Amino acid sequence: MPRPRPVVFGLYAWSPDYGYSYLHPANRRTFEWLHPVGKVFEKVSDLDDDSDWITLRYDEQQFLVRGELFKEIYNKPPFGFGDLVEEVAPPAGRPAHRGLVSDIFWSESEDRATFQLVERKRKVAQVFEGDALRKVEK
Repeated sequence: MPRPRPVVFGLYAWSPDYGYSYLHPANRRTFEWLHPVGKVFEKVSDLDDDSDWITLRYDEQQFLVRGELFKEIYNKPPFGFGDLVEEVAPPAGRPAHRGLVSDIFWSESEDRATFQLVERKRKVAQVFEGDALRKVEK
Protein backbone atom coordinates (compact mmCIF):
# COMPACT_ATOMS: atom_id res chain seq x y z
CA MET A 1 0.00 0.00 0.00
CA PRO A 2 1.50 3.40 -0.92
CA ARG A 3 2.29 5.78 1.90
CA PRO A 4 0.19 8.97 2.02
CA ARG A 5 3.19 11.31 2.30
CA PRO A 6 6.97 11.06 2.02
CA VAL A 7 8.49 9.06 4.85
CA VAL A 8 10.60 11.02 7.32
CA PHE A 9 13.35 8.85 8.78
CA GLY A 10 15.20 9.81 11.92
CA LEU A 11 16.93 8.88 15.14
CA TYR A 12 15.56 9.14 18.65
CA ALA A 13 18.59 9.00 20.91
CA TRP A 14 16.75 8.48 24.17
CA SER A 15 18.27 6.57 27.09
CA PRO A 16 17.07 6.21 30.70
CA ASP A 17 19.57 8.92 31.68
CA TYR A 18 17.27 11.47 29.99
CA GLY A 19 14.38 10.50 32.26
CA TYR A 20 10.96 9.24 31.31
CA SER A 21 9.23 12.54 30.57
CA TYR A 22 10.19 12.12 26.88
CA LEU A 23 8.16 8.91 26.58
CA HIS A 24 4.40 8.60 26.76
CA PRO A 25 3.44 6.47 29.78
CA ALA A 26 1.34 4.13 27.60
CA ASN A 27 4.40 2.85 25.69
CA ARG A 28 7.30 3.65 27.99
CA ARG A 29 8.22 0.03 28.79
CA THR A 30 8.19 -1.23 25.21
CA PHE A 31 10.20 1.76 24.03
CA GLU A 32 12.76 1.18 26.77
CA TRP A 33 13.06 -2.52 25.79
CA LEU A 34 13.66 -1.49 22.19
CA HIS A 35 16.95 0.24 23.14
CA PRO A 36 16.40 3.03 20.59
CA VAL A 37 19.93 4.45 20.32
CA GLY A 38 21.33 3.73 16.85
CA LYS A 39 18.00 2.61 15.40
CA VAL A 40 16.13 4.38 12.62
CA PHE A 41 12.49 5.35 13.12
CA GLU A 42 9.81 6.52 10.71
CA LYS A 43 8.06 9.68 11.85
CA VAL A 44 4.36 8.93 11.45
CA SER A 45 2.88 12.18 12.76
CA ASP A 46 4.01 15.64 13.76
CA LEU A 47 3.05 17.60 16.84
CA ASP A 48 -0.61 18.49 16.87
CA ASP A 49 -1.91 21.77 18.24
CA ASP A 50 -3.55 19.87 21.08
CA SER A 51 -0.71 17.40 21.79
CA ASP A 52 2.91 17.48 22.90
CA TRP A 53 3.67 14.10 21.31
CA ILE A 54 4.86 12.86 17.94
CA THR A 55 4.30 9.31 16.72
CA LEU A 56 7.30 7.21 15.69
CA ARG A 57 7.19 3.79 14.05
CA TYR A 58 9.73 1.02 14.47
CA ASP A 59 8.86 -2.11 12.49
CA GLU A 60 5.25 -2.87 13.47
CA GLN A 61 5.25 -0.82 16.68
CA GLN A 62 4.26 2.82 17.15
CA PHE A 63 5.39 5.05 20.00
CA LEU A 64 4.34 8.44 21.32
CA VAL A 65 7.39 10.50 22.27
CA ARG A 66 8.26 14.15 22.76
CA GLY A 67 9.66 15.73 19.61
CA GLU A 68 12.74 17.39 21.13
CA LEU A 69 14.99 14.32 20.80
CA PHE A 70 13.99 13.40 17.24
CA LYS A 71 16.72 14.08 14.66
CA GLU A 72 15.82 13.70 10.99
CA ILE A 73 18.17 11.72 8.74
CA TYR A 74 18.69 13.42 5.41
CA ASN A 75 20.59 10.53 3.79
CA LYS A 76 17.45 8.41 3.46
CA PRO A 77 17.73 4.62 3.84
CA PRO A 78 16.94 2.80 0.57
CA PHE A 79 14.38 0.55 2.32
CA GLY A 80 11.70 1.04 4.94
CA PHE A 81 10.01 -1.24 7.44
CA GLY A 82 8.06 -4.03 5.82
CA ASP A 83 9.72 -3.70 2.42
CA LEU A 84 10.24 -7.08 0.75
CA VAL A 85 13.92 -7.41 -0.18
CA GLU A 86 16.35 -10.12 -1.20
CA GLU A 87 20.08 -10.60 -0.96
CA VAL A 88 21.86 -9.60 -4.17
CA ALA A 89 24.89 -11.94 -4.03
CA PRO A 90 24.58 -14.81 -1.55
CA PRO A 91 27.59 -17.05 -0.92
CA ALA A 92 27.94 -19.99 -3.31
CA GLY A 93 25.78 -22.92 -2.36
CA ARG A 94 23.29 -20.96 -0.28
CA PRO A 95 20.03 -19.49 -1.57
CA ALA A 96 19.55 -15.74 -1.24
CA HIS A 97 17.88 -14.48 1.92
CA ARG A 98 14.52 -12.98 1.07
CA GLY A 99 12.34 -11.31 3.66
CA LEU A 100 10.79 -8.19 5.14
CA VAL A 101 12.87 -5.37 6.60
CA SER A 102 12.33 -5.54 10.36
CA ASP A 103 15.21 -3.50 11.79
CA ILE A 104 17.09 -0.48 10.49
CA PHE A 105 20.34 0.49 12.22
CA TRP A 106 22.20 3.75 11.67
CA SER A 107 25.94 4.31 11.63
CA GLU A 108 26.70 7.94 12.50
CA SER A 109 30.33 7.58 11.41
CA GLU A 110 29.42 6.14 7.99
CA ASP A 111 26.17 8.12 7.60
CA ARG A 112 24.25 5.09 6.34
CA ALA A 113 21.83 2.37 7.34
CA THR A 114 22.12 -1.39 7.68
CA PHE A 115 19.17 -3.77 7.72
CA GLN A 116 17.95 -6.91 9.39
CA LEU A 117 15.28 -9.12 7.82
CA VAL A 118 12.52 -11.44 8.91
CA GLU A 119 12.40 -14.51 6.68
CA ARG A 120 9.59 -17.04 7.16
CA LYS A 121 8.67 -15.45 10.53
CA ARG A 122 12.26 -15.72 11.82
CA LYS A 123 14.77 -12.95 12.16
CA VAL A 124 17.89 -13.49 10.05
CA ALA A 125 20.98 -13.13 12.26
CA GLN A 126 22.97 -11.35 9.57
CA VAL A 127 22.79 -7.56 9.24
CA PHE A 128 22.95 -6.38 5.61
CA GLU A 129 24.41 -3.29 3.98
CA GLY A 130 21.95 -1.45 1.73
CA ASP A 131 23.81 -2.36 -1.46
CA ALA A 132 23.69 -6.06 -0.54
CA LEU A 133 19.89 -6.03 -0.91
CA ARG A 134 17.39 -5.21 -3.63
CA LYS A 135 13.69 -4.50 -3.38
CA VAL A 136 11.34 -7.18 -4.65
CA GLU A 137 7.92 -6.39 -6.06
CA LYS A 138 5.22 -8.26 -4.14
